[in-house]
Amino acid sequence: MPDNRELSYKILELEVERPLPEVTVPPGYSGLAFVIRHRDMVVGFCMEALAEGTALSPDELAARVMKHAAAHILSERIYEELRGLLLPLNAPSLDIAICTHNRADVLKRCLESLTVAQGFSSVRVLVVDNAPSDDRTRQVVADFPKVDYVVERTPGLDFARNRALRESTAELIAFLDDDVVVDRRWLQGLGEAWAGNPDAGAFTGPVLPFELETRAQILFEQMGGFGRSFDRARFGPLHPELPTYPCGAGMFGAGCNMVFRRRVLVELGGFDDALDTGAPLPGGGDLDMFYRVVRAGYPLVREPKLVVYHQHRREYAKLRHQMWTWGLGSMAYVSKSWRTDPSERPKIRRWILWWFAYQLSKIFVPFLRRNRRPLPWDLVAAEIAGGIVGLLGEYDRSRSRVDLLRREYA
Repeated sequence: MPDNRELSYKILELEVERPLPEVTVPPGYSGLAFVIRHRDMVVGFCMEALAEGTALSPDELAARVMKHAAAHILSERIYEELRGLLLPLNAPSLDIAICTHNRADVLKRCLESLTVAQGFSSVRVLVVDNAPSDDRTRQVVADFPKVDYVVERTPGLDFARNRALRESTAELIAFLDDDVVVDRRWLQGLGEAWAGNPDAGAFTGPVLPFELETRAQILFEQMGGFGRSFDRARFGPLHPELPTYPCGAGMFGAGCNMVFRRRVLVELGGFDDALDTGAPLPGGGDLDMFYRVVRAGYPLVREPKLVVYHQHRREYAKLRHQMWTWGLGSMAYVSKSWRTDPSERPKIRRWILWWFAYQLSKIFVPFLRRNRRPLPWDLVAAEIAGGIVGLLGEYDRSRSRVDLLRREYA
């Protein structure tokens, strides 16, 4: 259980191409986090508990940069040299879909972070207002004349995503959550990823914290967050080093920051409406789609420049509920995969066994994990409990609920 001490880390940016400053932990903060940039591109992230008033010299900052980002800085320098060898391609068109439900304030912040596109033939931003209870979202979008607005009355995130898919006419369609802020180099990163991987079916990128103002937000990042790997990766149909690949699908990315070739989504029949329905099954739709894209033979590319900043849940109770929904969504999606992809059942079975063993190791044998930091047992227990519910027929129950919704909103 959480203790009574509140924690907060100040997030700072470091540009390694400029002289590093001396930094001090401000009053009221218990640590620092650093977004590390190289030639304005994000190449790393780190966070550290430090006493209020602690000063770090430029040399001490340089040591942290070397520890957490040296390999990625070298990789980016090599990539910059090789990028000129890429053959020029016809610029794709892009639709950016933001599916939202009664969160006008954070939506406005997200829309403000979207910058002018470079390297695309056209870019359109589409807000899908999912089952709104008032017109605040419409009023916010009205302040952005270049943003399109549409209402999807049927409640459920994947209903909204599929509405965006039906509305889209672009070659690429991106899905961003309304509570993210887009990095200023996000569009450039997507353009470069497309140029290097014109056959890809999907693109994902790192998700960094927008703020670290509460203990719950810090704990979430210490547990791995949404995934912040800065390794450029291209996932294909096979992965010899992972015997359960592509089961789990968490390695690919997160639903708050994903881009697809539109015709691939159409070919696969769109998102599964029975996943990401909101309570009581608010997850699994992104993992299901990543899995289906790879199983269909399309490469999925993880691009380190495709960075967004997500506002994590501030309250500990909401974090605990999120961990429960993560377990629930993961197991609901693999339960569906068990039914629809029988040739992969041996891998799915092994992955389920690994998942439960890994969760238990967080409590009983943390020395077996790379991250040996002690984790609150109640957060781990919540994720395990959600996973058990997800295995015990939640996907079928959700399909029944969704059938009723379809008839109600037909």
